[in-house]
Amino acid sequence: MTQRILTVHIGNELDVVGARQRARQIAALCGFGVQDQVRIATAVSELARNVYNYAGSGKVHFAIDGQTAPQVLSIRIEDQGPGIARLDQVLAGSYRSPTGMGLGILGAQRLMDRCHIRSAPGAGTQITLHKLFPRDAPLLDGGMVGALSGSLQALPPDITLSEVQQQNRELLSTLAELKTRQDDLLQLTRELEDTNRGVVALFAELDEKADHLRRADQMKSRFLSNMSHEFRTPLSSIRALSKLLLDRIDGELSEEQEKQVLFILQSAVSLSDLVNDLLDLAKIEAGKVDVHANSFQVADLFSALRGMLRPLLVSESLTLTFIEPDPALHIHTDEGKLSQILRNFIANALKFTEAGAIIVSATPLPEQDAIRFSVSDTGLGIAAEDVQLIFEEFSQVENHMQRKVKGTGLGLPLCRNLATLLNGTVSVESTPGHGSLFSVVLPASYHAPEGSLPPSAPANDNGNDQRIAVLVVEDNPPVRLLYEKFLAGSEFRVVPARSVREAQERWEQQRPAAVILDILLHGETAWHWLAELKNDPLRRQVPVIVATEIDDVRKGLALGADAYYVKPLSRQQLLATLRALIGNQHHRQEPVPPQGTTTWDNAHATG
Repeated sequence: MTQRILTVHIGNELDVVGARQRARQIAALCGFGVQDQVRIATAVSELARNVYNYAGSGKVHFAIDGQTAPQVLSIRIEDQGPGIARLDQVLAGSYRSPTGMGLGILGAQRLMDRCHIRSAPGAGTQITLHKLFPRDAPLLDGGMVGALSGSLQALPPDITLSEVQQQNRELLSTLAELKTRQDDLLQLTRELEDTNRGVVALFAELDEKADHLRRADQMKSRFLSNMSHEFRTPLSSIRALSKLLLDRIDGELSEEQEKQVLFILQSAVSLSDLVNDLLDLAKIEAGKVDVHANSFQVADLFSALRGMLRPLLVSESLTLTFIEPDPALHIHTDEGKLSQILRNFIANALKFTEAGAIIVSATPLPEQDAIRFSVSDTGLGIAAEDVQLIFEEFSQVENHMQRKVKGTGLGLPLCRNLATLLNGTVSVESTPGHGSLFSVVLPASYHAPEGSLPPSAPANDNGNDQRIAVLVVEDNPPVRLLYEKFLAGSEFRVVPARSVREAQERWEQQRPAAVILDILLHGETAWHWLAELKNDPLRRQVPVIVATEIDDVRKGLALGADAYYVKPLSRQQLLATLRALIGNQHHRQEPVPPQGTTTWDNAHATG
């Protein structure tokens, strides 16, 4: 919605001065600060003077665009003159005129958030300037705009003298502000010098502590390495010799000797398990564990686990059941690590369930594109206050079965770390006396996290994808995934960004051919970044498609959006818009908008 404020006619030098004063007054009434008032007044003055010098007469229209905060001050300067020759060179800053033509346009571009120019030989010129309201400016409705128009003061008769006096006051105010800033900078410099000395001392202390940490880490690595070799070798020997004795290779054993050798063998096995779990945890924490993802059937995994774990059942009162999954259920992840997680879950259930059933199942989660693997038992159960404790290293919950079975307290922490490594999560539901349900949820297809990619290969870009890059600035993961699905199989690929800052970084890594922009991003709005893009000579030609929940089409198009959609956006709309805009970037293409959407030209023709 466009709300008109005032129209100023340009016919002589005094009208140029009057347009400048009107621009300053309107900017002040809209809530702009003194500096922005000067910028807006200067931009209008320069362009109004161009109208008078080159066309003889024209008009300046002041209006407000937008239904949501921040609104946009829109100023349109038009004439019926000869038009601007060599407009592309003027906008590029490469045209040099003996009369200085073009300097006013370039200056106005720098002073305002957006400057849009239409000009044709013999058909006149229309220049539209846009400036976003300050963040704390009030939202102006029709009644307030009417009151604003009525409050504009009449121009004084000695308009030239008044303008000179006003500019003198602005100059004095600017000089005073510069003096204050200079004093502040001097004070800040002194404070920074003091801070710098403190930072240097702090860095020296941090370097010393970092060196201690490095040495401790090296000692830990050496200890683990020694544990791997020095502990495993004698433990293997103890286990082998114990089995030789139990097999009576060197003669018979008495009943008491056999009992003692069994104790030795069980202790060696427990210590071996402890060493293996410690090494696995240390490798994961050090980032030295590689994920070897491959596709496999869940039914095959269950079959292998069934054959491996059924022999551990020692009581007829306890059953181990694998619920047969759908034969078509596949998963792409590290089969060995998933098997290790489930083995630990099942082993814990076998240890702490005296009678009843242990049930292993797999449930697809289509809405999350994931699979949940669950192990339920009818054992002792875990109290709510102890649930977090069991995932801490070397922590165990006291119960009467601890005397029968021993554990290291490392199995569940290892499961949690392995699940995190596979981009999954571990959870537990338990009721004391009724049993527990341990679950791990893993994505149906494992993808390496962004941080694991080399710096030269941004996320979602394997370096070999030659499709057209589309920067998607969206903070909602499901929506980003939706855009990836929309563009899959097309000539476009997604370059994701969750914030304006991340979008800037992605742009530096690879220049996109188009941008899909959400306005609301983690508590910040992208209006100012949109205006910045479209006012940058190097980036303004890249089409921007706004897809957001905010229904403020006029403001988005006024700030330079090439297309504006209110979510949800369909795949057909997105692909059609991208193909239309990228196919003809130098001439703004107007795709067929959804119901209620207005294109840039239509918005201003009807405004």
